[in-house]
Amino acid sequence: MDEHNRKEEPIETVFRNGTITVVGILLAFSLGFVTHWAANPVPWRFYDLFAVVPILVGIASQLRALSLLLDMSSLRRRVYERANRIFMAGVILTACGVGLAILLDCFEVASTVTLPGA
Repeated sequence: MDEHNRKEEPIETVFRNGTITVVGILLAFSLGFVTHWAANPVPWRFYDLFAVVPILVGIASQLRALSLLLDMSSLRRRVYERANRIFMAGVILTACGVGLAILLDCFEVASTVTLPGA
């Protein structure tokens, strides 16, 4: 079977449904993190944008992937694989943004904590 025929064969709907479930769960976690972080009483600083931007772009990518997967055309292997690539890029961007947010918070806490007796 050549590469062109493999790209045109449909995927199983059960497999696609499992993927949609995973995308939905990870998207919910991403949105939950942003909601929790936005409700944090610590005031936002300009440098927080370095973490917010990749998180928001990652969430937008995850939403785009979910939108592609919910369309009936995602039963075609080419569309399904494209949605998976977009989703993985979104997860990686979101994870990088979350990691950066944690790192920035650690630096903020470290700069404000005074040592006893100092």
